[in-house]
Amino acid sequence: MDRLELLLDAGRTLVAELDPDTVLDHLLQTARDLTGARYAALGVLDERRTSLARFVTRGIDDETHRQIGDLPRGRGVLGLLIEDPRPIRLPDVTGHPQSYGFPPGHPPMATFLGVPVLIRGEVWGNLYLTEKEGGELFSDGDEHSAVTLAAWAGIAIENARLYDGAERRRAELERAVRGLEATTAIARAVGGETRLEKVLELIVKRGRALIDARHVAIALQEGDELVLAAGAGEEVAAPLDEPGALRVPLTFRARPLGVLVALPRGGGFGADEEELLTAFAASAATAVATARTVERDRLRHALQAAEEERKRWARELHDETLQGLGALRVGLAAAAREPDPEALRGHVRAAVDQLQDEVASLRAIIADLRPAALDQLGLAPALEALVTRVAQTQGLEVTTDFALRPLDPDVETTVYRLVQEALTNVSRHAAATSVHVAARVDGSRVSLEVADDGRGFDPDAAVSGFGVAGMRERVALAGGTLAIDSGASGTRVRVALPAG
Repeated sequence: MDRLELLLDAGRTLVAELDPDTVLDHLLQTARDLTGARYAALGVLDERRTSLARFVTRGIDDETHRQIGDLPRGRGVLGLLIEDPRPIRLPDVTGHPQSYGFPPGHPPMATFLGVPVLIRGEVWGNLYLTEKEGGELFSDGDEHSAVTLAAWAGIAIENARLYDGAERRRAELERAVRGLEATTAIARAVGGETRLEKVLELIVKRGRALIDARHVAIALQEGDELVLAAGAGEEVAAPLDEPGALRVPLTFRARPLGVLVALPRGGGFGADEEELLTAFAASAATAVATARTVERDRLRHALQAAEEERKRWARELHDETLQGLGALRVGLAAAAREPDPEALRGHVRAAVDQLQDEVASLRAIIADLRPAALDQLGLAPALEALVTRVAQTQGLEVTTDFALRPLDPDVETTVYRLVQEALTNVSRHAAATSVHVAARVDGSRVSLEVADDGRGFDPDAAVSGFGVAGMRERVALAGGTLAIDSGASGTRVRVALPAG
């Protein structure tokens, strides 16, 4: 292959190559082939373009490199091209006035050809060729070939640098997108799922996928100890004690919550994975702190609701049952002093009637606590009985639409209590004449609706007592949703709950 064909082939190969090291290697080998040089080197300038930051050679074996020691920095003859970036040819490099000579162990070199490598008009480095075969001097053709090759190399190196930068940016963007996706998933979990165990499960699964880990575990701070709370991936007996694990602290507002532990598939994690998991841990800590806060609030509201119910039953027993029994005691005491048998029988009949009333009152209270119909007949008959009792005692026109099946006992109790509380609110506050109650099971969801034609109220202002606040708490504890629409034409309460 003649020199022109070799140059054209070198140009095509260099421009097509996108790996910087491969470009340099091909450049040096092609320069040797074109000029017949025994040794070829490429000096890469530093950022200030005053000395060499890198020096790549071909033709010198590893053992000779070790004997030479430190690579040149651009002094002596090599510095000429740095100071004045124009091609230079010398018959004997050691005879030049600026020559520093060679260090011990350096192979002898005489003939020399050097040309600058330019990128966008600026010197990027220099190509050095020495020891032309046969002891000949480098020719004008060699210089022209080296200059042309250096021009091709400048284009190829710039392309490779741009591609390398684009690849790095693409990889950074991919990592950023993966981190954003994982962080978004955690953010959605905070908004849509506040049960701590579910949030922890989502954290470990998303964290494992984010950095392609063999196993990811989360341990929460319990006093002075870390307690394993969730894990995802391969079964690991003690992930917190595994060697080579990546440990990232979970911190929320400078308060330690625990630690996120990732186990590599092999070889360990790099700085990129550590950075991703650290960023992910910040969102995870927020999710954990939020879920814990919600759990504490739920417990507090549940205790408040239970206390309100206890107060309610205490009032019922005090205001009606105890007072009725007190009146019965007074009546029986009076009967005991009655000398007239006929009058005594009248007192006894009155006491019996009063006892019947008190028994009925106690049965109503017991039915409110846990209606026997729920256990004996099921949810629909219990609701029918409740609605009938409210209609009779409050003078309301009540219509129903029930399409139910047997559910988990806790879900049935929740549905019953919600209908009961909604009807109680209607009776006490709405001044309504009619109410419609509907309850249906559709697949895995229970839908509930209570609508009245009363005077309405502001749902957001009803935050005290066991009315709307209690209903909201029941629905939240059951993992459902509650919507209340109220206005001058009436109120509509809609609830959706998991069926079990």
